[in-house]
Amino acid sequence: MAFTSEVNWQTDEISREGGDFCRDHTIHFGSGQLIQASSAPEYQGSNTKVNPEEQLLAALSSCHMLTFLTIAHLKRLKVLSYKDVATAELGKNEAGKISISKITLKPVVIFDTDQQVSEAVLGKIHHKAHANCFIANSLSAEIEVIY
Repeated sequence: MAFTSEVNWQTDEISREGGDFCRDHTIHFGSGQLIQASSAPEYQGSNTKVNPEEQLLAALSSCHMLTFLTIAHLKRLKVLSYKDVATAELGKNEAGKISISKITLKPVVIFDTDQQVSEAVLGKIHHKAHANCFIANSLSAEIEVIY
């Protein structure tokens, strides 16, 4: 299995005149979605476009959620809603390079009212979801799940 995306950037008038370059670009995903992207505002990017750090954070949050929902489904637990407010922190890695050094997921899960899910069971599902999330398994950043 493989996945594709296409990133497109073109110079603008300011760049051609020797000025700073525009960081805005588009990303076209293999699924057909197109997003407007840029670098983070702190790196001269646009604050109205998605940046790579947000994309990575969203990928991890989404992957954890989908893995959690799969496990809950296999356990015959009916999830009514799942919301995660995730954060990523920049720091330095072991080589001294700037990296996303810590990611915190804060999922809130609402189960069907006729199901009582203990904190212990909830914790086990989150632990298993983290251990089986493709994106989490691809990252070197510290990942914390607070539920």
